Amino acid sequence: MSLRIGDTAPNFTINTTKGEITLHDWAGDNWVFFFSHPADFTPVCTTEMGRTAQLAEEFAKRKTKALGLSTDTVKEHLAWIEDVNDTQNTTVNFPIVADAEHKIAQLYDMIHPSESSTATVRSVFIIDPNRKIRLTMTYPMSVGRNFDEIIRVIDALQAGDANKIATPADWLPGDNVIIPPSISNEDAKGIFPQGWDEVRPYLRLTNIDKS
Repeated sequence: MSLRIGDTAPNFTINTTKGEITLHDWAGDNWVFFFSHPADFTPVCTTEMGRTAQLAEEFAKRKTKALGLSTDTVKEHLAWIEDVNDTQNTTVNFPIVADAEHKIAQLYDMIHPSESSTATVRSVFIIDPNRKIRLTMTYPMSVGRNFDEIIRVIDALQAGDANKIATPADWLPGDNVIIPPSISNEDAKGIFPQGWDEVRPYLRLTNIDKS
């Protein structure tokens, strides 16, 4: 099953390090950062789990819940968390899915046979409160994720939803944003009273922080 942006995130019920969860119920009205790992007690994964825990306050500011997955058991996850906490100087409080039978990994197409027939690649799914998949990223097993980019993407998606805008390359909060071509100049006057800079008729820049 190949999941695409705009698809409803498949629901599932499974055991985790925080007990059994059903994804859609657990998510509530929050965003979800759902990410997979090839295995427990592996070096790159350990740093990523630690970084996710270190960013707990940043995710909370964005009303985003983190949910990890690895194809090992809860018992193995709990032992691994002790290592993560110790080596990364943090405390892992988010749940990690125990997917020893690969049910969720298969449901979310996290296993790529050319990379490994048993271990998940480093998949990322950003899921909005309407249960829609808003972003997917896939890293090979040997490359750690860029968490600055994950936070940036959540900021950009939330800014876009709240303000009817798009974001340019390398956008960060506070930077100028783009008025989509689907919004006419007449309509834009009401939506963006602060005005805009028309670089081209299709490229109009404005700043929502100055509205």
